[in-house]
Amino acid sequence: MHPENKNILAVNGGSSSIKFSLYTMERDRLPSKLLSGKIDRVGKEGSRLTYTYKRRIKEAPVTNGRNGHLNGELPVNAKDAKEAASFLLDWLETQGIMPLAAIGHRVVHGLQHKHAAIIDDALLTELKAIVAYDPDHLPGEIDLIELFRQKTKETPQIACFDTAFHAGLPRLAKLLPIPRRYDEAGVQRYGFHGLSYAYILEELTRIDAVKARGSVIIAHLGSGASLAAIKDGVCVDTTMGFTPTGGIVMGTRTGDLDPGVIWYLLQKEQLTPEQLNSLINHESGLLGVSATSGDMQDLLNRESSDERAAEAVELFCYQVKKAVGAFSAVLGGVDALVFTGGIGERSPVIRSRVCAGLDYLGIDLDQKANGQNAIVLAAEGSRTAVYAIPTDEEWMIARTVDQLLNQQ
Repeated sequence: MHPENKNILAVNGGSSSIKFSLYTMERDRLPSKLLSGKIDRVGKEGSRLTYTYKRRIKEAPVTNGRNGHLNGELPVNAKDAKEAASFLLDWLETQGIMPLAAIGHRVVHGLQHKHAAIIDDALLTELKAIVAYDPDHLPGEIDLIELFRQKTKETPQIACFDTAFHAGLPRLAKLLPIPRRYDEAGVQRYGFHGLSYAYILEELTRIDAVKARGSVIIAHLGSGASLAAIKDGVCVDTTMGFTPTGGIVMGTRTGDLDPGVIWYLLQKEQLTPEQLNSLINHESGLLGVSATSGDMQDLLNRESSDERAAEAVELFCYQVKKAVGAFSAVLGGVDALVFTGGIGERSPVIRSRVCAGLDYLGIDLDQKANGQNAIVLAAEGSRTAVYAIPTDEEWMIARTVDQLLNQQ
């Protein structure tokens, strides 16, 4: 760790974007954000770095923003994620915030890792060996890690696994009904969105520690979507499975799908593995059903005039509601239902439709609070608490990195 700089950079790389946040650790050992931003449209025209300072660090080309923040943007010429990451590191150097204490990377798949891990050659080799588990995320994440390691050789790099939150799933929740030799080779249910779930559980504990220790269902609803069932602070089931494609219907992913459909498509259309992956991850879900868009707000805007858009929205709400019902059976009841993710945090319509008819679980939504995107959504007297809590995966990365470094 660099004694002259205690800042931690949290990196969340996607297929066409790199989100980042810079944190300093306060005396209470909680991360305090200094800077956040992203590079979007990586590999496409119009790629830009946009950023917001929460605190002034050094003189930089920024403009005054709202709430006293300092905002700015720069064009980025990068044909791939590696070039974009290189641009980001060079820019951070100009801002006077290098070197760093550590860099934390969101890594979607981490097999049986129960905790974050320092990235070394052995861990990279392990991740490269399971690229086929998640071809949409792992290759790009590995590229980013290698680039950051190359350009910041003295800085510890930490892998924060989305699967770690679910590592303690009960055996029956992990087991897939296929020949046992595959289970022994690691083909089982892992679960994802773990960094988000960990953050939400901490926030719920702060809001209501008693509810957080009870039976909790968290619905992370965004372009990728999943639900988790949590008992006494431990995840006991989740909707995603071996890959982030499983579970409920998503923006462009199928969610759970009869394997016979896969067999039929392979036989009927002679799809290659790459074509099949593209079909189930990028052409299906809300996009496939609506035939127009995988974006929930787009679909809500046109559902009154487009039957297919309306059907896609209803399918999404139906599957979320069904998952809530299933998890209530797993948990033996529900003490709290928490919505998070872009849709979960900001769509009163979706929350209302999901909760409609769940009064048998003691869920009674306060429609005024729901319409205002309040944090507390349950009506007075509701037996089950309902919340909409914004998630912050980058904060959780910084918190996890700091905890790991202090264990060394």
